[in-house]
Amino acid sequence: MERRTTSWYSQNLGMEMPLVAYGHAGYPLLMFPTAAADYLEYERFHLVDAIKPLIEAGRVRAFSINSVNRYSLLNEEASPQWKAELLTRYDRYITDEVLPLIRNDSGDSGARPITTGASLGAFLSANAYFRHPDLLRGVIAMSGSYDIRSYLRGYDDDNVYFNNPAQYLANLNDDYYLPLLKRADAIYVLSGQGAYEAPERSRQLSQLLSSKGIPHTLDLWGHDVNHDWPWWRKMLPYYLDKLF
Repeated sequence: MERRTTSWYSQNLGMEMPLVAYGHAGYPLLMFPTAAADYLEYERFHLVDAIKPLIEAGRVRAFSINSVNRYSLLNEEASPQWKAELLTRYDRYITDEVLPLIRNDSGDSGARPITTGASLGAFLSANAYFRHPDLLRGVIAMSGSYDIRSYLRGYDDDNVYFNNPAQYLANLNDDYYLPLLKRADAIYVLSGQGAYEAPERSRQLSQLLSSKGIPHTLDLWGHDVNHDWPWWRKMLPYYLDKLF
């Protein structure tokens, strides 16, 4: 399996941002790490190994990046205003820096990656897709929560609103993004129902999507399926194999 790493100073974020790419061909997959973890987390916890057959077969080309969660949502010393602003800067990092690299690496100037992530990475992957269905094809969100207001102590502004799917999706009635989302063919909202899972959060997102006529799959795995790596290593390859 081909593996390549790179790093550059992000003008949007004001910090060095590394990236690792796996594979030589196939549909691009953009991976967002959990919690405060880094771009190599999915390799360390063998999620990359779980999708290795798809990568080696040239069906999927995966790109894993850092998040800014440790400086933003999970930073107890940061103001809510800064947490939200950093999410907006991170969004620009995705669209202005990461997507051009993926398209160049894939040899396709119009490539629209699938996003994915587990836990807090599920929020990041869903937020990226729902904000940019013109730039991204879909999302495989595993064991996520899609309302960030609990991290912000009641603070609200435009940066909060436009990075919070529970808010902006509820009010989405425009003539550009909503029609794109209504034509979606790859929105997967997944959760277990075992220890430390919160399937009601996935149900809430599903209900919101349904209210807007946005096609998607809500798949709640069993009560023995916990918020943990062994299950994410089953969920992701299962749905990638369906897609590709």
